[in-house]
Amino acid sequence: MIVATVLFAAIILFLLVFDWNWLRGPVSRLASARLNRQVVIAGDLRVHPWSLSPKAEALDVRIAQPAWAPKTGPQAGTMARIDRIAVQIRLPALLRGDVVLPLLAVDRPDLKLLRDASGRANWTFGDPNAPQKPLKLPAIQHFVINDGKLRYEDKQRDIFFLGQVSSNEHATGQGRGRFALEGEGRLNGAPFTALVTGGPLLNISPRRPYPFDARVEAGSTRILAKGEVTKPFNLGRFETQLAVSGTDLNRLYALTGLTLPNTPPYRVNGRLTRNGERFDFNKLTGRVGDSDVSGDLFVLMGRKRPYLEADLKSRRLDFDDLGSLVGAAPATGRGETASAGQKVEAVQRDVTKRLLPDATLQVDRVKAMDAKVRYQALAVNAPNLPLRKVRVTATLDSGVLSLDPLAFTFSRGDLAGKVRLDANPKVPRTDLDMRLSNAKLEDFIPIRSGGQPAIEGGVMARARLTGYGDSVHRAASSANGQVTVVAPRGQMRQAFAELLGVNASKGLILLLSKNNRQTSVRCAVADFDVRDGVMRSDRIVADTGVVLARGKGTVDLRNERLDLRIEGDSKKPRLVRLFIPITIRGPLMAPKVGLDAGAAVAQGGVAAALSTLLSPLAAILPFVTGGEAKDADCASLVAEARGEGAPVKVSQTTPAKVKK
Repeated sequence: MIVATVLFAAIILFLLVFDWNWLRGPVSRLASARLNRQVVIAGDLRVHPWSLSPKAEALDVRIAQPAWAPKTGPQAGTMARIDRIAVQIRLPALLRGDVVLPLLAVDRPDLKLLRDASGRANWTFGDPNAPQKPLKLPAIQHFVINDGKLRYEDKQRDIFFLGQVSSNEHATGQGRGRFALEGEGRLNGAPFTALVTGGPLLNISPRRPYPFDARVEAGSTRILAKGEVTKPFNLGRFETQLAVSGTDLNRLYALTGLTLPNTPPYRVNGRLTRNGERFDFNKLTGRVGDSDVSGDLFVLMGRKRPYLEADLKSRRLDFDDLGSLVGAAPATGRGETASAGQKVEAVQRDVTKRLLPDATLQVDRVKAMDAKVRYQALAVNAPNLPLRKVRVTATLDSGVLSLDPLAFTFSRGDLAGKVRLDANPKVPRTDLDMRLSNAKLEDFIPIRSGGQPAIEGGVMARARLTGYGDSVHRAASSANGQVTVVAPRGQMRQAFAELLGVNASKGLILLLSKNNRQTSVRCAVADFDVRDGVMRSDRIVADTGVVLARGKGTVDLRNERLDLRIEGDSKKPRLVRLFIPITIRGPLMAPKVGLDAGAAVAQGGVAAALSTLLSPLAAILPFVTGGEAKDADCASLVAEARGEGAPVKVSQTTPAKVKK
């Protein structure tokens, strides 16, 4: 008994006279070994052991940068410098197996977080190749951050943040405290604020969910969340109702690390659940541009690349919203939804008369994520197009984006095929193979006379192209391949057929007299060989009941200009026959139809009628020629078209196909 009393007295005396600073070196070395990083306690180490909730304080704590970090510049030196850390632990809870901290206080922390281009992060301690787990903190009953500074630079994702962070509890009108974690600064040059609030921490328990509210504003992006952490403060498990809005989904990359497409302004909401490395966003609803969207998606983190999978649909798709996916500005007219930047892009497009978008593909982002997205639009608003439905499955795997199938359903007919974009080469490669089948000319050429279509009949086509470039325009400018259009059988107003043959005496009289007499279109073929972005054809042939037409010309995708020439010949003798070629020239967005040359008044009248009544698509399908010319046989015309063109049914018993 005497020995025990003496030993206890000796321990008490030792603790009373012991200088805890003697342990700064051992504690620093132990922390350095655990973190695989130099840790120094340059100030005092204070311990208050006489309590069921003992407390320890360390002053002027410094954590060094890893060996690979820059040796000069703002990120050199220390990763973290903290004026004071104070932590208190509740011993009775610890004996029950729970870690509860009555206090965690951090004064004036200065953090410099860095991720280099290869993906190494200075907040990863220990083995850098080990899987990173979600942040887990014990239950903290009083959490204080005073005057924190944060510098975050991510060279892999091209993100830079500089700001301040603080936390504390604030009294409410009912006399109860409410926890608040606040941050503000600039994210990639744009204003950033974040506020996370929750109930008082005093009664927090690791066995009860902790409710929270969050609001984040990053530039034009707004995020609102209301949910609960399932087990405080295990941030690897939580549920929240989430609402996100902004000018472009692509801008969420800085906050999420996910490669999302460019879009018009959007707003979506749903139920977000995190379970470890899996995030589920269920019952998603909202609008993107003028289109509604709904569905479910999930994201898997903790992999070499994040993986996203989604099933989405729209009850009604506004067709111009799709243009943003390839860098085109959406429509900006009355009632249309577009951001200020997209409105500027639309003005530039209209001024330059450019059709093909020149927005640069974000190659690094395409290679930074894998995904599989299934999307369908049940109805489509597409003025001037008979489009009814859209369906696509997009797969992103190791830097290769595939749209297969990519399908557009028209009121009659379908355009379907696949597109593959490989972002791994130094210059991205795009392969396209699309087929138009069972479509009708009258749906795409809405010229009508006396209630009847000016031209009608089937039309089929195929485009098979390969291009290189980091934008739609650059890929088209280098494209090689083939484009074939075939109209196997139909009919058109005879007045238009006569005008296509430039038969002024007959065509103008029929046109001005509103004569609706029809003539057959026995066959029309336009076959283009595409080399280095120039579509060139010597095989534009159309055979009607009154005129046979042959043409040739180019469609320059690099400069976006048409230069086509059609020579027609009437099949019957006419008192007046003007052998003047028809030309279709000018920008793709505003081509002009005219005559090659001549000063005759009648010719000017024909040119005016053509420019008013003939669309560019009609200009490259059924044209006419004359005199003693025989009817062109569609099978032989198709046989002349090279490559795998559109299959054509010449008669009910004799099919013909563009040869391979």
